[in-house]
Amino acid sequence: MFELSVGTQMVLLFFVLMFIRLPVAFALGLSALYAMWSMGFGLDLVGDLIASGIVKFSLLAIPFFILAGILMGSVGIAERMIRFFRILVGGLPGGMGVVGTVVCLFWGAVSGSGPASVAAIGPLIIKGMEEDGYSPHFAAGLVCTGAALSIVIPPSIGLVIYGVIAETSISELFIAAIVPGLLLGALMLLTLPFATHYTSQPASSPSLEALSPTPDAHLSYFPRLWKSFVSSFWGLMVPVVILGGIYSGVFTATEAAIVATVYALAVGAFIYRTLNFANLYKALVDAAASSAVVMLVVAYASLFGWVITVDDLIGRVSGALLSFSDSEAVILLLIMVVLLIAGMFMDAVTIMYITLPIFLPVARELHWDLVWFGVVVMINLAIGLFTPPVGINLYVAANITRMPLERIAAGAIPFLVTSIIGLSIVAAVPELSRFLVDFMK
Repeated sequence: MFELSVGTQMVLLFFVLMFIRLPVAFALGLSALYAMWSMGFGLDLVGDLIASGIVKFSLLAIPFFILAGILMGSVGIAERMIRFFRILVGGLPGGMGVVGTVVCLFWGAVSGSGPASVAAIGPLIIKGMEEDGYSPHFAAGLVCTGAALSIVIPPSIGLVIYGVIAETSISELFIAAIVPGLLLGALMLLTLPFATHYTSQPASSPSLEALSPTPDAHLSYFPRLWKSFVSSFWGLMVPVVILGGIYSGVFTATEAAIVATVYALAVGAFIYRTLNFANLYKALVDAAASSAVVMLVVAYASLFGWVITVDDLIGRVSGALLSFSDSEAVILLLIMVVLLIAGMFMDAVTIMYITLPIFLPVARELHWDLVWFGVVVMINLAIGLFTPPVGINLYVAANITRMPLERIAAGAIPFLVTSIIGLSIVAAVPELSRFLVDFMK
């Protein structure tokens, strides 16, 4: 009689627990505890395994990048940045659609979290796009897609976690993700001219001024642009400080998260003077809650991964993948399909901790570049952030707009198509991810 291995039983139990709506972290932990008990291991191992999974210097980047992103939204950096880009590119065909895309790309270099980006910049962009004639659900779909690029464009929490699991240079991953991230943003811009189905006549009020009226509306273009640039300068410098420090070797990616937090505090307290104890306290509480969710998944995923290793599920599944086809392209396509489907049901952190221990040995066996592979994985997971039924960005957007999730998902369909095209290009042309890394060595 056919008998399932303990590791396979654990994976099946995990999906059953997910199906009955148990939180992801607890589904991971309970299924792993069941497997450890079935294999005869004492539960006194649990504490050590959890500690070894989370006591890693690189993981410190996660809470600090989350805190930095929340602070930059609360002290007014996001609003000033949107106003600057509104004046800079708002007059181009596509209006606020172009502004929204550019701001999402730029904010991706500030906040490494997709849901946090939706919450920080979503309300202003969606309101402005509505006034510019875009349908509300298309505007929300654009924000969900653009914010998803936050886990691709550095600094990215997803790339930090991938680097920890794959034991790959996080700085190289950050460099490698720049061009693919910009490519995805360019494809979003190219989507706008074909979005006539989602547009109507602009509102009677001035289309872009409805976003946040500026006191300099009477000035001509260049004086307004200059005043807006001066106002948003310290926000625009954030990617320069963070990425410049990493790429020049002044500090590591983990230290960059702390630098970003201190920078946000300094700008809010001494330059914009918008930081007070109330919004500082709120930012700390929100960051603690968001970080706790991520780190709880990381902690229980370490148990899950340990069982997978001990049961040799990695060897069996990776062996099956390698024997599935002699074509590397077919194997890569299979991996991407698995990641895309997983992204429809689980968050990015969980997917990485479950699948990477299986996929990384395959990548190493086929001599794939792990930095390029990390970028491909991250784009897959970014697409999952705005793909129902469990696209986290969709839920955040539904919460801030009070629109049904189904309508927002429908608005994101054009961007889903172009994102898959972008994923295919990055997967087929590894040089897009590698040439900046090689150039800077």
